[in-house]
Amino acid sequence: MFSLKEKKSKIEWMASSLFTNSVTATRGCKDEVYVAAVPLTAAKGPAQLLMSAVYSLNLWDLQHYMVIIKPFSPPPNFQAIVFDFQPKDPENIYTAIEVLSGRAVSGTVLVRNLTKLPRKKCWFVGSSKMDNTVDLAMKFNENWETDLKVGLHDCRDYTNGLVEHLTGKKHVLEDLRSSGRAS
Repeated sequence: MFSLKEKKSKIEWMASSLFTNSVTATRGCKDEVYVAAVPLTAAKGPAQLLMSAVYSLNLWDLQHYMVIIKPFSPPPNFQAIVFDFQPKDPENIYTAIEVLSGRAVSGTVLVRNLTKLPRKKCWFVGSSKMDNTVDLAMKFNENWETDLKVGLHDCRDYTNGLVEHLTGKKHVLEDLRSSGRAS
């Protein structure tokens, strides 16, 4: 027979064990998936200053979105991997004119290592549904159509698609926007 104190201690241990396991299950034993927003790039000079000003005003549709994977066990030289879709030459004035006129431009999917997660405009959106998250993202990239057309097939579509592929969550940018988490 257990004393009241022993029962209480055992219950606290079980509760703490369950809590620890649930935290580990949601954010601990799988790769973490984040969405980040950065200023749109533009040619140096007035256009770049304008884009930076627009970004600082937090206008949702005038930001560049990307997906960041933080591996459960990252290698020592970096903490996360960023995946994004953008024009091949985003600072070219002719690319900007094409994009602004509604025409498709040649795009590219970029993959880069990050030494740390961004501190601002970076949101945890879920854990990967599989263990091989980076491989899944690379496979997604192989099938991604690289003709970019703003509003129809751009970084927002890429971000929503990749997050859904990795976590199963649909329309993540709309959810972030409507929940107010993205302010």
